[in-house]
Amino acid sequence: MKDYLRDIIRESLQQFDISEDQIPEIQIEKPNQPDHGDAASNIAMNLASILKMNPRKIAEQIVENLDFEENKLKSVEIAGPGFINFRYAKNYLFDKLQHILERSNKFGKSDVLQDKRILVEFVSANPTGPLTVGHGRNAVLGDTIANLLEWTGAEVDREYYFNNAGRQMRVLGQSVRARYLQELGHDAELPDGGYEGEYILDIAKELIDEQGDALVDTDDITPFKDKAEQLIFEEIQSTLNRMNIEMDSFFNEHELYEDGSIEKTVETFREKDLAYDKNGATWFRTTKFGKEKDTVLIKSTGEPTYRLPDIAYHANKLDRGYDQCIDVFGADHIDTYPDVLSGIEALGYDRTKVDVVVYQFVTIVKDGKPFKMSTRKANFVTLDDLMDEVGSDVTRFFFEMRDPNTHLEFDIAQAKEAGEKNPVFYLQYAHARIHSILRKVEQEYSFDQKAELNLLTHKSEINLIKSLLRFPEMIQSAAESREPHRLINYLEELASTFTSFYHDCRILGEQEELVQARTALARATAQVLANGLGILGISAPEQM
Repeated sequence: MKDYLRDIIRESLQQFDISEDQIPEIQIEKPNQPDHGDAASNIAMNLASILKMNPRKIAEQIVENLDFEENKLKSVEIAGPGFINFRYAKNYLFDKLQHILERSNKFGKSDVLQDKRILVEFVSANPTGPLTVGHGRNAVLGDTIANLLEWTGAEVDREYYFNNAGRQMRVLGQSVRARYLQELGHDAELPDGGYEGEYILDIAKELIDEQGDALVDTDDITPFKDKAEQLIFEEIQSTLNRMNIEMDSFFNEHELYEDGSIEKTVETFREKDLAYDKNGATWFRTTKFGKEKDTVLIKSTGEPTYRLPDIAYHANKLDRGYDQCIDVFGADHIDTYPDVLSGIEALGYDRTKVDVVVYQFVTIVKDGKPFKMSTRKANFVTLDDLMDEVGSDVTRFFFEMRDPNTHLEFDIAQAKEAGEKNPVFYLQYAHARIHSILRKVEQEYSFDQKAELNLLTHKSEINLIKSLLRFPEMIQSAAESREPHRLINYLEELASTFTSFYHDCRILGEQEELVQARTALARATAQVLANGLGILGISAPEQM
């Protein structure tokens, strides 16, 4: 409907002596007050300075020349200084409700991003330990953003970027070797900054089961590092599976060194006078891109900073033909990712093709206080610990329900509450409740003809239909903004609207034609709730 309203407004604007380029964006919004109609546009106010006219006079002329279909719009009115308010025709609402029923589990899908290839990179934790709560928000945001983009027609790939080389992995191998030797009764100490988690001991014990003491005399940490990487990645993938997340590809940073991408990146920067040597290090002239200081690419030790392989990796992504590359980063990347964008711009790529979603960190709380769950993993809370405590559905939902730009307090007490105080249960109960109603209807009735949806004339019925019709719009909005919580807010509003409908309009006990019509409305509501929960990666139970 929004596209239709924009089209008829744009057609009416042809009466004015302005070019297409002068026409501002035609915004269509839901009025704050239902009495003001179903949709509203402020186009008249936005045109006032261009046309040098009173905005209400502009609105009057737009409405006077508005050519609309009466089966779609009941009326068009002008309010206040020049708002144009639209009221939908009831037949339009009934037709769209029938459309929901026919589209079923595909309702909400669109082709807005059809033929667009998008790569979403998320999680991207090096295989040095299990996924923690800190990785959880990243994982859930990335996967849900990918779901939203798929529902708007894009071809989406989910990619996990990691590095299994360098100091971190070397220290990991040394840590496993130390525990291996200790378990076999030899004196050994963990390296400086070594990994102390119980999972290191588990890896060492598995090596002993496989190799016995055959590795006691070897100084090569490769078998220890390789075993650790294998087992840790198996655990990471198991954790992601529990959260209903499946990666399409895993990209190893080491490939960028093997294929010469790192060296080529530095050479290109030097050719463009964007890289230079100073104090034994190689620097990137980020001052050319508005930064106050230049940035180190390669330390004096010869070790690259994270920025260099990240720049090469993003060039690799774009070389693969993606129309958009989305990165999901924690707040600790705020100072580093602009350098990566400057780097790919320096290499000749369009930096606008890379979109960065930055999320704030998570605090686990219980009764308003920081909460430390018991864990045998180390001095951190793993995602598996959290899911063991509250379940995978709740874990996903709580990571999704707040704006990524805000700090998230994960309240364990609220998450474990099995009632309406828990927002995920509130939505799941709403879905299950509707299916309970539908089962009762099926026991008493056997409908043999199409529902007469025009019998749905009660205000609560109409409000519920209007709420259902907003679903595709909310998916698109959440996809464009990369903010899954917008969809959650909508689903909560929809569940509340259904409660009002069910309170005001009995389903059982009415004439059969009305029972059938209201049953169809309930079924459509259940379908939209199920579709929405599916996008969020959360189950929609029919019984609870």
